[in-house]
Amino acid sequence: MQNRIFTEYLNDHHGFFYTIRESLYRGRTKYQEIELVRTDEYGTVLLLDNITQVAEKRDWQYHEPLVHYPLLAHPNPVRVLVIGGGDGGTLREILKHPVEQVDFVELDEEVVAFSREHLSAVHQGAFDDSRVRLHFQDGRTWVASHPGSYDAIIMDMTDPFGPSRMLYTREFYRLVRTALRSEEGLFAMHAESPIARPVAHRCIEHTLKAEFAVTRSVYTFIQMYATYWSFAVASPATDLSEIPGALAEQRLVERGISGLQAINAATWDAMQVVFPYIERLPTDVPVITDEAPVFPDHFSASGGTVDPHTSNSATRP
Repeated sequence: MQNRIFTEYLNDHHGFFYTIRESLYRGRTKYQEIELVRTDEYGTVLLLDNITQVAEKRDWQYHEPLVHYPLLAHPNPVRVLVIGGGDGGTLREILKHPVEQVDFVELDEEVVAFSREHLSAVHQGAFDDSRVRLHFQDGRTWVASHPGSYDAIIMDMTDPFGPSRMLYTREFYRLVRTALRSEEGLFAMHAESPIARPVAHRCIEHTLKAEFAVTRSVYTFIQMYATYWSFAVASPATDLSEIPGALAEQRLVERGISGLQAINAATWDAMQVVFPYIERLPTDVPVITDEAPVFPDHFSASGGTVDPHTSNSATRP
């Protein structure tokens, strides 16, 4: 049987492809299409609405920066909130820190159940840790009802369209800020690609800056998304750029964390370097609001397609 060729758009004019050896499962939850595939390049991959969400191979390129930048920037993160991240990779990294409680809030309970069964290489049992409390509901509603509750809030959501788009607005970020326990608390999220989706990247930064006194970006290449990617770390008072790599590494040692693949003293500083071409990206972008939550970048072409000439191809419903 011939391999299926899966292609995914990063914008209207650019994307990437990989080969799928077989589809292990395909179905639909209450909220989205779900497919688990075995690939030659990435190992097992989870697709949601025909878009690559997580791959077993090198998932740490995404999960380590998203989690460890905010948690290492905080001197003592005790209570953490995760919004999204149904595959469990973000949760896995958080639990490497000596946190006391993690509230995990995910809208789609079926994705979590599916991931617990089929993506053990990603979550590594994180859902069963006694420090974790699972809540299956809307993340925005949860944040609004828990002011002053968390040292760090980490959002691991799909791209800013469809059901996720109301988690990318100024009004939501205001709720996030009030849910932090102190001024030194931090909020982290992925902030799209400054190469493939530069306007979306700038809009996220611009919108966060409207609510947080300090917003910094972290940059790295992520193979499963096939492009240079970014993460935003925002806080009422903590400035990520004032945390040197030596201090971050010291905190790793003090917290008994070892074996990270992406972060050490040198890379901690390096991933905060802003290339000149990123500094020159347009800044006259809108603040994303509840009233106007649509991003200027076009995300409707982001879904994957398949080569119709392969024998086991399928078309997107």
